[in-house]
Amino acid sequence: MDAPEPDSTPFAAVSAQTTRLGRLYQSYLDKCTPYTAYRWIGTGVLLTLFFLRIVLAQGWYIVCYSLGIYLLNLFLAFLQPKIDPSLTQDEGLEDGEVAGTSLPTKKDEEFRPFIRRLPEFKFWHSATRAIAISFFCTWWGIFNVPVFWPVLVVYFLILFSLTMRRQIQHMIKYRYVPFSFGKARYNQRSGH
Repeated sequence: MDAPEPDSTPFAAVSAQTTRLGRLYQSYLDKCTPYTAYRWIGTGVLLTLFFLRIVLAQGWYIVCYSLGIYLLNLFLAFLQPKIDPSLTQDEGLEDGEVAGTSLPTKKDEEFRPFIRRLPEFKFWHSATRAIAISFFCTWWGIFNVPVFWPVLVVYFLILFSLTMRRQIQHMIKYRYVPFSFGKARYNQRSGH
């Protein structure tokens, strides 16, 4: 019954350990999923440590800029709906059909919930991983590229303002709000 194990190769041993570590990592991710506030607080603390490292070390500005661009990209994906209303309207026009998959704009239209292109957990996971990698990169001199940092700050602020303005205009045009503020509460006296 206890058959001898076949000769395992070094590749199989490494693969088995990698699989085991991957499962352990996934179990920790699964355990922390319901604790949204604590996850984001931890990410904020890690981001604060990263910024302290950048300020105190007076370097690695290109790493900080790259992290900022990546986080902006993640945030934009978090704000956008999974099915872009502008694309569905364009597809309907090309086919000669009226697109029926747009978000409701009137009270009598059917309600369709807002589904994000990037869910909150994946946004948090990607952002935290990127901040940790960036923090790790600040301990290596090869990533400390000399650059005039005020130019990067101005360029990032311009990029941020232009992309957010475009995103807000898109939200207004197609009438969707990517945030929910909980259930509506009504006064008991008014009978609603």
